[in-house]
Amino acid sequence: MAVAALKSALQGLVMAVQFLTRFPVPVAVPFDQRTAAWSTLFFPVSGALIGLTAGGTAWLLAEWLPVLPAAVIITGLWTMLTGGLHMDGWMDTADGVLSHRSRERMLEIMKDSRVGAMGVIAAVLLLLFKFAAIAALLEIGRSLAAAAVLACVPVWSRWWMTVSIAGWPHARTEGLGQLYQKVGFKHASASAVTGLVVTAAIMMLAGRADLPGIYGWNAEISSGAGNVGAAGSIWLSLLQWPLLAVLFGLPLAWWLARKLGGQTGDTYGAQNEWVEAGLLLAAVIALSPA
Repeated sequence: MAVAALKSALQGLVMAVQFLTRFPVPVAVPFDQRTAAWSTLFFPVSGALIGLTAGGTAWLLAEWLPVLPAAVIITGLWTMLTGGLHMDGWMDTADGVLSHRSRERMLEIMKDSRVGAMGVIAAVLLLLFKFAAIAALLEIGRSLAAAAVLACVPVWSRWWMTVSIAGWPHARTEGLGQLYQKVGFKHASASAVTGLVVTAAIMMLAGRADLPGIYGWNAEISSGAGNVGAAGSIWLSLLQWPLLAVLFGLPLAWWLARKLGGQTGDTYGAQNEWVEAGLLLAAVIALSPA
């Protein structure tokens, strides 16, 4: 039983990395509903691979390049590491829901491989925002903190996708989204645990469990800070990530489900991009000098 579970978990890990990133994993695994359900536990791991690559690149470039060229490189690298998968969902979703047509017509538009005007506009605005946020983080001058933030952001945007998959029905009776029919809140909860472990590891790797929070939570706020203490502050510093992901992701997921009667593979990608942008905004606010 334990061996079978371990095998399923490893297959899920491989599927998560193969599906959500462009990192080469030359291992064949079944792309079925069981493996897909297991893979959601490792969505944060795939996010960490992307984030650590982007964050590490940011840390290196901060020493060698001006802020703006460095931000362009990081934004482009971030997008390429996903193969544009989520950006494609963002554009398709914008084309569909901003057409203001019937539900059926919006779903048809989203399925069309051609990109419309609203999709292009949405993509340009999103890339500009990400570029500006990354540039702002680098300009603050705390390159290690900026790198840690960039490493953590994709972890939690991908965790949010597991919540959306579990929380709303599928808008279509066919499509890639059907692969995740067996995903429930137990998978999203397990994925959150994975995300917390990965985030703690990133903080330790960066050498700063005191990464500031949007509300100024800081593990170095002395152990005498009320009854919370240093350990409590670290927990608050960790838990701010899923809380912020929910804050940004929930309104969009609810609105999309209301418009489309559920979620699709495209809307999962759109939500990932939206939550990434929101977390970057929160990080800029948190790290900016008062």
